[in-house]
Amino acid sequence: MIHRGDRARAQVFALGPSRAWRDALSHYGELEFADVEERVFEDGEHKLRPLVSVRDRDVFVIQALAGDAQLSVNDRLARLLFFIATLRDHGAHRVTPVVPYLPYARKDRRTKPHDPVTCRYLAQMFEAMGTDRVVTLEAHNVAALENAFRCPTVHLTAAELLTQAVCDVIADQPVAVVSPDAGGAKRADGWRDVLDARTGGAASAAFLEKRRSGGVVSGASVVGDVNGRMAIIVDDMIVSGGTMVRAIDACRARGAIGVIACAAHGLFTSGSEALLDHPGLDHLIIANTVPVRASVTERERVQIVPVEPFLARVISGLV
Repeated sequence: MIHRGDRARAQVFALGPSRAWRDALSHYGELEFADVEERVFEDGEHKLRPLVSVRDRDVFVIQALAGDAQLSVNDRLARLLFFIATLRDHGAHRVTPVVPYLPYARKDRRTKPHDPVTCRYLAQMFEAMGTDRVVTLEAHNVAALENAFRCPTVHLTAAELLTQAVCDVIADQPVAVVSPDAGGAKRADGWRDVLDARTGGAASAAFLEKRRSGGVVSGASVVGDVNGRMAIIVDDMIVSGGTMVRAIDACRARGAIGVIACAAHGLFTSGSEALLDHPGLDHLIIANTVPVRASVTERERVQIVPVEPFLARVISGLV
């Protein structure tokens, strides 16, 4: 049980664009937010300084790590790492970065000679700064994430966050949960469990064959039954949208009566208009783990699910 006094010992800092989440998080989680000074110097260096004492406090630091026109992903990452070290220097009892979108998580193994394993290097940097545990949402490969970090990781799933929005769309129609590749089959299984528990139904499962050569993705075979069902295509992120487009085409060709695309992180880089304008897509449901540009959020078929209530509950439960 979480007591009010325990919550009072915890402090939460929100850095950069994550400050936009502060009011909602405060409302839902009754969390104590603390102020931070953020300064950028003429030469591009920066300083972040807590404006309250953190000694013996249980500290959470929320940071959106996706790059944008103002700061790159590396800029935001460096600021977070330096701030974690600052908190430890000033006596924080425990420091937990909350990073809904964790960059470099996809580079968790070597696929070519002399490749980096950047996910592991990232984990080492967090640990070197004094991180006690990391909270993230829908990592690309949970097993690889847990192997990379020696400190505890709290992995949250998009199914917990987005399922209600999906249920509102599908009503009582038969559904199939589809992974756009075999590697995401475990993620799709988790979605099926959550959906079945919410709806009392029995969703079928399917995944697509996927081949990558020279940066080109191909393969359109569907393993599983989507005929006569709403296809719910689930992935950790949408970048250019090419993977989703391929999956939509394959599901429609195999008789899906509708398609809902779901992902935790919507980056929507160059070329994603092909997905957003795709005639075979009925709904696109994502969370606001990264800032999403207005040209995406204004589209009628796109639904953005706020992550703030979910994060507030998680943080309160970790105090």
